[in-house]
Amino acid sequence: MGKTVRQAARATLQLFIAAAMCFGMYLFITVLLITAIATVAVVGAWMLPETVMLIRRIAGAKRHQVAAWTGRTVPEAYQPIEGTVRERLRIAVRDPGTHTDARWMLAYYLYGALFFLAVPLWPLGLVVDGVWCGLFRRAAVVLPWISRLAGLDARWSEALLRPSPKARLAERVEELTATRADAIAAHGAELRRIERDLHDGAQARLVSLSMRIGLAQRAYDRDPDAARRLLVDAQDQAEAALTELRHVVRGIHPPILTDRGLAGAVRALAASSGLEVAVDVSGLEVTDEPRPPAAVEAAAYFAVAEALTNAAKHSGCDHAEVGLARTARGVRVLVRDDGRGGAEASGAATKSGLDAAFARGGSGILGMRRRVAALDGTMAVTSPVGGPTVIDVLLPCVW
Repeated sequence: MGKTVRQAARATLQLFIAAAMCFGMYLFITVLLITAIATVAVVGAWMLPETVMLIRRIAGAKRHQVAAWTGRTVPEAYQPIEGTVRERLRIAVRDPGTHTDARWMLAYYLYGALFFLAVPLWPLGLVVDGVWCGLFRRAAVVLPWISRLAGLDARWSEALLRPSPKARLAERVEELTATRADAIAAHGAELRRIERDLHDGAQARLVSLSMRIGLAQRAYDRDPDAARRLLVDAQDQAEAALTELRHVVRGIHPPILTDRGLAGAVRALAASSGLEVAVDVSGLEVTDEPRPPAAVEAAAYFAVAEALTNAAKHSGCDHAEVGLARTARGVRVLVRDDGRGGAEASGAATKSGLDAAFARGGSGILGMRRRVAALDGTMAVTSPVGGPTVIDVLLPCVW
């Protein structure tokens, strides 16, 4: 009986909130009428996008209430309302999310009045009979219905507020468009980094090598010792140029990935990071299992490399942990350090920002996000001041 009463009390609170929301929406009809008249009169067309934004907030509050009752998040899919007045008006009218909210609001006007009657049902049912046995008997009948009514409101609202397939498709297209733009920007910045590395590194050393060989040829007959020294310098320049070229190649696609696979490459990274790194590999060292695609391996490798580099340079820690796991959805990468934290996990997705990140010799967290997003993956960074810093990357792939 106590559990039933607690559940009914919780349901009553839900119905009370629903009733208050419905009452507020009835008052909101005045705003809708003013907006409709102003829009028809053209001079007040700017009010329509603002009203749609208010409706989105109301629908968001209902989604939050439904999620609190059911424990399931109700997704939303909206196109951002921005730009000129004409563009904002067009987006507000054509957005499938607006149609979904309007459908829910209309239905809520029709069935929301039930909650005004439902809220006092079970207190009224309890006091009708003053005898204790009658009280418990009536409670046993009334209280379950209160919970069912609250559940009915949640189910109806969840069904009406769930984005339509058209809205989900529009959101997905927008997401893929942004991801494609980010991937192109990251690719362009990577090409410029390679060009700079070749121009400032290997090319400069090869020019110097050519000059020393030319000088050695001219000095060979009259001063063999000087020619010998020039050739020794030329050999040093050739070795330095080879080192620069290896560095550039590793920045494109590390050969160690091809030779050792992702698990072996990450172990090599950990050994050369300058930190004490514990590496945990789950299902990626099994030889009879298929390897992840090359692009996924490269993204995972560079994510670990950048995270360990940041930990060694900026965190002030001596120990880090790297986890690689094969999941049903793809490859999960988890890097954790116990440093000072405060890592920058967000930033403007600008071309200049990407260029600056690559110019510093690494992709940075912004570049990591771009590389992961290009593969339709997700990346979460948790780095409170004082630590620890945790970078969690999920790269989808089909096994």
